Amino acid sequence: MRIDLLTKEYPPDVYGGAGVHVAELVRALRSRAGLDVRVRCFGAPRDEPGTTAYADPADLADANAALRTIGVDLPMAGDCGGADVVHSHTWYANLGGHLAGLLHGAPHVVTAHSLEPLRPWKAEQLGGGYALSSWVERTAYEAASAVIAVSAGMRADVLRSYPGVDPERVHVVHNGIDTALWSRRERPDAVRALGVDPDQRSVVFVGRITRQKGLPYFLRAVAALEPDVQVVLCAGAPDTAEIMAEVEGLVAGLRQERQGVVWIDRMLEREDVVALLSSATAFACPSVYEPLGIVNLEAMACEAPVVGTATGGIPEVVADGVTGRLVPIEQSDDGTGTPVDPEAFVRDMAATLAEVVADPQRARAMGVAGRARAVQEFGWDTVAERTLQVYGAVAR
Repeated sequence: MRIDLLTKEYPPDVYGGAGVHVAELVRALRSRAGLDVRVRCFGAPRDEPGTTAYADPADLADANAALRTIGVDLPMAGDCGGADVVHSHTWYANLGGHLAGLLHGAPHVVTAHSLEPLRPWKAEQLGGGYALSSWVERTAYEAASAVIAVSAGMRADVLRSYPGVDPERVHVVHNGIDTALWSRRERPDAVRALGVDPDQRSVVFVGRITRQKGLPYFLRAVAALEPDVQVVLCAGAPDTAEIMAEVEGLVAGLRQERQGVVWIDRMLEREDVVALLSSATAFACPSVYEPLGIVNLEAMACEAPVVGTATGGIPEVVADGVTGRLVPIEQSDDGTGTPVDPEAFVRDMAATLAEVVADPQRARAMGVAGRARAVQEFGWDTVAERTLQVYGAVAR
């Protein structure tokens, strides 16, 4: 079977969970006999066999970012002739997959990592391009031979956002984690080099600076923690200048009130992230929109208990009271995920974080349980097998 996998992100250019998913899925699929897996990605040429990269068209260099994306999708679609299945990831590649299916008669499978209707703040980032990205996604989902949702919560979001999609065509295949690469490795000197004291309690956040990650709520919540609890932000790649300015202001205010606020605003090597997670008393995922959250699996695999928002797919990953704690949230139904009562959400998050870091021994036990859950239920071999079952159901 030949599988053409279309994606924006692919190593070394990976900046989010979708890119991690694609890279690991490709690795797991290519380990199977009888599969010809071809990757079509955005950006600079790759040296990896079976992988073709597509640069932005030169004549669209000054165009809206969404138009540039569509310009990349067109040659991608043209090159998919001969594929038995075309599989696209995120709206960036969805149009390429949709057009390839029409052009070559191949079934098109879409993986739902996030949904444009549930990220309306992207209009800040894309302007009129958000209308284009929304149109691309809707068109691809409604025509796809199958939709893979990374959680049951995401499946419900797909069917609510796109009621024209046949529920029989929407399958749940959870994200996965490589528990060999992500495992507890204590490197106190490396942690100190990042400005963090491994001998003191810490709460760690890892993620992009986007509305969906809920970082401003987290920064307000940690102000209530005991002063010896370090607040570690491994956060960069802001979506907009506006949210960056908001985060900078909140961090500055927090530093006026307390010590031990560490902001690492660059992309770290995986081994350094592992070291931070391995030293953390707790890992925080304050997202207001999170289809599953690979970063939670990474933390669990490193034996860090997760304090996450009870939204999206997070409750399918974090077993409340066993591998971490869930923070309740009542959200607006306008698609933004905004808490109905932001102050209550901040208070609940503060109280939950305080509860976990107050008892390091219990936190350690939840971390150990999290590792066991990650190994047992979220391995990439399982993800690959379930994905192949979807391919088999739609392939010619």
